[in-house]
Amino acid sequence: MYLNSPVNQFESLSLTTEPSPEEAEIDPVEVALKSPSLQPSLSEGAIYLSPRSNSLTQQKSEELQKTLLAHRHDRQLIILQDFPDPDALSCAWAYQLIAQQYDIKSEIIYAGALSHQENIALVRLTNLPIQRWTQQTLKTKDLSCYQGFVLIDNQGTTSQLLSAVQQAGIPLVALIDHHSLQGELESEFMDVRPYVRATATIFTQYLQAGLLALDSSINQHVKCATALMHGLRSDTNRLMQAQEEDFMAAAYLSRFYDAQLLNAILQANRSKRVMDVIERSLKNRIVQNNFSIAGVGYLRYDDRDAIPQAADFLVTEENVHTAVVYGIVHDEDEELEIVIGSLRTTKLTLDPDEFIKEAFGQDSTGRFFGGGRTSAGGFEIPMGFLSGSNENSAYAKMKWEVFDAQIKQKLLRLVNPRDNPIQSE
Repeated sequence: MYLNSPVNQFESLSLTTEPSPEEAEIDPVEVALKSPSLQPSLSEGAIYLSPRSNSLTQQKSEELQKTLLAHRHDRQLIILQDFPDPDALSCAWAYQLIAQQYDIKSEIIYAGALSHQENIALVRLTNLPIQRWTQQTLKTKDLSCYQGFVLIDNQGTTSQLLSAVQQAGIPLVALIDHHSLQGELESEFMDVRPYVRATATIFTQYLQAGLLALDSSINQHVKCATALMHGLRSDTNRLMQAQEEDFMAAAYLSRFYDAQLLNAILQANRSKRVMDVIERSLKNRIVQNNFSIAGVGYLRYDDRDAIPQAADFLVTEENVHTAVVYGIVHDEDEELEIVIGSLRTTKLTLDPDEFIKEAFGQDSTGRFFGGGRTSAGGFEIPMGFLSGSNENSAYAKMKWEVFDAQIKQKLLRLVNPRDNPIQSE
């Protein structure tokens, strides 16, 4: 199943109005949208969508197309989680390329850091157009020039930027994610599919449906396809947890991606700091009921991605099916601290989303501190009033011990209800 080019499909829905002679004469976007290059055909070796996703993908692709047409000539922000992963990065780029056909200018932004070596390599080797906006950056930006924002591979719970954008009165135009719903958000277009292993699969289906005709002679398309393949591969554990839809998406991308470029991204070496955090997790871990739990102390903001890498390592230990690694991440620029943790599991009956939400609950506004997807999850707990003042080593040590004990208590309450890490005398 394929959509036609954006304009032709829109006309088939009988929702257009006759353009004025002036518009027909001066609108270069209309000409570009009618280009034959945007019309996939069987001769191009088309790969069809699986029956399971065919109807929904057609519906969502048409809905997204209508939304984009309604926002032609707009300027938008694509907001990613503070620490974007390959799935988020690649899908944001795909959305940007799709939106360009409608003369929508979009900027991909995040507030945290790219610290995982593969994420850094992905951005550098593909020239992926992403910008870091800190709280300080926000003070210099005129947000009134943006007509909408988009959330991709997140629902705003892991972004420092969401509140500022909402306070500026910018509406949410699109929410596209594969995580379970984290709260109530009003979005003009919404495509949330928790059963899909990667958001890259959803975006690849959009491409298959004709929202963007990939061309292997266009360097930017090849790099974006490579990024999508990396995102899909990353979120399906090297395709080992992939389902039919993910394999179909990978098959489609295989015609466009650069295998050598992807290999170069995957060959990025771990830094010494990451190795140090893995060593700390090994030293500090406790193992109960096949759960490995490790606190790694204080980390610099730029080293945050060492935490999930340590969890990836601990879950490979014999007789361990689930690993949780956490630490206090300190951002000197913004003068804030936050407890960040990652969960990895090989146990099919353990739902990371349910486990993390039950363990850590919600904040005062009703937002969960974390969540997850198949085999992986994460949580972020702001430290608020207790942030900073780490110049006093004794105080810093005491603060860590309190948070370490509290987190272990919440986790062990589920892992082993009879165990209590806080023993009263």
